Amino acid sequence: MNDNPVPANSARLSIMVIDDEPIVCKRLQSAFLKAGYRVEAFTDSAAALARLMDEPFDAIVTDLKMEGTDGIQVLTDAKRRHPQIQVVVITGFATMETAKESFHQGAFDFVAKPFKLSDILDCIKRIENRIRPAGQEGRAQPSTV
Repeated sequence: MNDNPVPANSARLSIMVIDDEPIVCKRLQSAFLKAGYRVEAFTDSAAALARLMDEPFDAIVTDLKMEGTDGIQVLTDAKRRHPQIQVVVITGFATMETAKESFHQGAFDFVAKPFKLSDILDCIKRIENRIRPAGQEGRAQPSTV
């Protein structure tokens, strides 16, 4: 599953979704597209990381527990390659330890499954507000403090 139906020059955020459950990818991709974001979804974390070499996405929504490369490794690899990237970790296995580890590695947020699509969309909107001042066009840029 790797679809990118929105043009690359879109002014909205570019989001990568990684989950080994195709239905989760499909639901998130549909919601993000409806909200006007560019989105690519992957059920294979290794393929997603390979794609990240070519495209510096603004945000990643990744499952924590996946075969092969897990969400913590996705988070650390993504942050190492693109420190400005914002990563949201989603999981059906939420514990205080996994949440702490996610935040320690630089996650923007940690969301337990099952989640409401509106909660994930709100999270993405917070990311958008953080990295792109109101009215700024073009690719998102990290804000400076």
